[in-house]
Amino acid sequence: MSDHEIEREYMEYDVVIVGAGPSGLSAAIKLRQLAEQSGNDISVVVVEKGSEVGAHILSGAVFEPTALNELIPDWKDKGAPLNTAVTEDKIYLMQSKDKASKVPNFAVPKTMHNEGNYIISLGNLCRWLAEQAEELGAEIFPGFTAAEVLYGESGEVMGIITGDMGISKEGEEKDSYMPGMELRGKYTLFAEGCRGHLGKQLISKFELDKGKDPQHYGIGIKELWEIPAEKHQQGLVVHSAGWPLAESKSAGGGFLYHIEDNQIALGLITDLSYSNTYVSPFDEFQRYKHHPEIKKFLEGGKRISYGARAIVKGGLQSQPKMTFAGGLLIGDDAGTLNFAKIKGSHTAMKSGMIAAECVASALGAERANDEISEFAEAYKNSWAYKELHAQRNFGPAQHKYGNFWGSAYAFIDINIFNGKLPWTLSDPKPDWAQTKPKSECTPIEYPKPDGVVSFDKLSSVFLSSTNHEEDQPVHLTLKDDAIPITVNLAEYDAPEQRYCPAGVYEIVTEDEQSRLQINAQNCVHCKTCDIKDVSQNINWVTPEGGGGPNYPNM
Repeated sequence: MSDHEIEREYMEYDVVIVGAGPSGLSAAIKLRQLAEQSGNDISVVVVEKGSEVGAHILSGAVFEPTALNELIPDWKDKGAPLNTAVTEDKIYLMQSKDKASKVPNFAVPKTMHNEGNYIISLGNLCRWLAEQAEELGAEIFPGFTAAEVLYGESGEVMGIITGDMGISKEGEEKDSYMPGMELRGKYTLFAEGCRGHLGKQLISKFELDKGKDPQHYGIGIKELWEIPAEKHQQGLVVHSAGWPLAESKSAGGGFLYHIEDNQIALGLITDLSYSNTYVSPFDEFQRYKHHPEIKKFLEGGKRISYGARAIVKGGLQSQPKMTFAGGLLIGDDAGTLNFAKIKGSHTAMKSGMIAAECVASALGAERANDEISEFAEAYKNSWAYKELHAQRNFGPAQHKYGNFWGSAYAFIDINIFNGKLPWTLSDPKPDWAQTKPKSECTPIEYPKPDGVVSFDKLSSVFLSSTNHEEDQPVHLTLKDDAIPITVNLAEYDAPEQRYCPAGVYEIVTEDEQSRLQINAQNCVHCKTCDIKDVSQNINWVTPEGGGGPNYPNM
């Protein structure tokens, strides 16, 4: 890209929202509702990097409707896609590749009970929320990335700059070149989801994580299957812990949800705090599907979709300060997911709604681009914060004591003491720093996929409909090109070959010389590399707008 200052076109709004996920869309809806109620018009734009709203949304998802009930009380009449109520919960402790025991209901932490919840496609819910937001007068621009933060003279956030289109791999302007434009806002809400690339920059610039634990993450790998009608039990929710991850002393757990139309959503979440450099979350998931408790549903079925996304799981101890001059972090950009419930949509939505109320009130007082510090108090008084506070020790207990004893601790903490134990556990070591050198690890022999229940990475990525414009700069950038070979390969046997669920990173050896090949066109935007790279050398930046996966109803 040329160094000269590009004269960019700009559009001005009261509020710019980055990301059309649950938090961003809830904020947009709430802002427009408040504008209608007060008669003070509030102009709102939502910019979304996916080719359409929902294209990059992937979640389990068992959905708790608390926030939706508040935001759109008549959601049923308006046709919200909450079609499958949870009818039964089962939790298994997987003891080995063919043994499992069902955890009795009384011994399950109450956060894992799902009465009153729904099994949904979060992508479809976001598509529906986007329709509600547009009907209320918000503008939504899918296919545009928020590439940079726009700062004012005093360092305050003034909006964002969308990504340039039509730049070649070499950084030259192609015939199709179109410079990005400035979307200027009196306030900007960053709702990019887990490990948002602008959120990461803002946390660093404004030191929002000062005095906090580092954020912690898992990678969720998910498939959608169509199964024979006689095996389908609409509304059944199955969770599991233990095998296969326990074999490498890794944490995490599996899920299998029976949705409508004889479909099931199933997946495995691997905590990115794992220490054995040879762990491959993708292959662990393929193994998981062969467990008799899971495989019995899949036989005779057909896999119809695949995807992966990092999830944020550090809880309150890792939550950064959410406000800074000119804007807010909301939803998973700020780590609002409740890992004790394995749910984040309701808390993300609530954080967006609280942000909208605070922003609307600031705009009403004719403020702009200052810090909305009153948000912290409003958030602290909300049920979302109280819920995260009560369950704050779940994640650290899992890391400290493992799945079994961690869950026993959680049962005592949550079921018996209602999260009111007077201490807060800490988890001070970042996930990437947990990886051990190959000299301290035992290699893992993963079975070959059978093409019936288990599959390889490339046929899986094909099902995610991932697509990137071929001739564009690689969006997986390295701070130092030498490190992947001199450090990552030499000391850790290049874990990026294994933790990426899309086959993006490959070690290629020619004439006894090894190099890292980055197949950026495969990237499903899960952000795992940005999180787990042992050298913190990989920086995920936005590719051209509209690139990435195109999930149907994940």
